[in-house]
Amino acid sequence: MPRHLVCKLYAVASKSAKTRHGGFFDDLVRCETRLYNAVGETLRAEHGIGTSQFEFLRYLRDHPGARVADIATAFAAGVGAISKGGDRLVAAGWAFRSPNPADGRSSLLSLTSAGEVLVAEAEETFDRRLDELISSVVDPGDLEVARSALSELRRAFEANRVGLPIG
Repeated sequence: MPRHLVCKLYAVASKSAKTRHGGFFDDLVRCETRLYNAVGETLRAEHGIGTSQFEFLRYLRDHPGARVADIATAFAAGVGAISKGGDRLVAAGWAFRSPNPADGRSSLLSLTSAGEVLVAEAEETFDRRLDELISSVVDPGDLEVARSALSELRRAFEANRVGLPIG
């Protein structure tokens, strides 16, 4: 990245960190990015999948027969991106599409047996890596307070449909 962009990014992060919400935003986003990347590196090394694929597989395990539109809403992502991600899971043999009996224009996504095995194995890795990254740094009580606050904020955003992609 060109030096002038790095300096500008640093300046933006430094200035916004001076406000209560700006600091929260900076810490949350930077922490999320590093956590997501670290977990993804481990999942890729041990299972050949990235964090987004793992999340998608886990969602399908917990919501068999999910519509692409519902997955997109759950992940606050675009329908096109989710559809392409679903296509990649189908091509890998981890998921399959079936016609939606309630709407002939859409399809439903579910895991194959191979997808079920992969997500079960990857979840063990996911849990282990999160424990390694978090437990040595954050007290369990503090973690629960943070989780509770983020959960409350997420519920409010989801209920008010805040932050969904346009189009």
